[in-house]
Amino acid sequence: MTTITPIGEADLDFDHGTFDSAAFSSQALSNWQSLAAVIDHTLLKPDATREQIESLCDEAIRYRFACAMVNPLWASTAVGILSGTGIPVGVVIGFPLGASLVSTLRQEAAALARLGARELDMVIPIGQLKSGNHQAVQHAVHAAATVAHHQGAILKVILETALLTVEEKLRAAELAIQGGADFLKTSTGFASGGATVADVALLRGVAGGRCGVKASGGIRKLADVRAMLEAGANRIGASASVAIVQELGAE
Repeated sequence: MTTITPIGEADLDFDHGTFDSAAFSSQALSNWQSLAAVIDHTLLKPDATREQIESLCDEAIRYRFACAMVNPLWASTAVGILSGTGIPVGVVIGFPLGASLVSTLRQEAAALARLGARELDMVIPIGQLKSGNHQAVQHAVHAAATVAHHQGAILKVILETALLTVEEKLRAAELAIQGGADFLKTSTGFASGGATVADVALLRGVAGGRCGVKASGGIRKLADVRAMLEAGANRIGASASVAIVQELGAE
């Protein structure tokens, strides 16, 4: 059994290195191709059809997005379409409530990785965080991260920032990183609010250079993307991806 070291106050204040947001955003916004490479092209609506998933994947290939992000039901479909294209499939787990059993998270992560998913986005157990059960939060992330990394996948951890206080955001971010997160992610897009510049900056402040920060939820225009990148994001989740890159010159 893996022992999880409790997070102390010192962990929240330690200098964890830097990430050059200005340089990264300048590069990402230099042309539409560079921008597309940092956008997760996303379709997570419960009523999404096979035709819409196929269209999402075709667009991911055409514009060379960072990945095509789908619900577990459509993982095998997306993997089949994107096989050999170099575009990875991303799939959400424990989504969108963050109320799954840890055993379920492990099973989902393992099953989806076996199907060919290479990026997994999980929601933290929000209720456990708010109950002060920090070890349970870190344990859930660690469990999913261990499976994902063993299978050659990365794990993005969704904090659902709209539901958290500033203190809870800081705590959740550190717990996720200690649990093995490859990215901190703001939102599911299903809560009362999505990504904000302030939250992205806060998450980057905690992460420093230790992991990525993904802004998602309500990002629909190039101006939104620019603001998130300048605040410290190095990945964007959006369903309006095509319209966004078209603002920068894509056809």
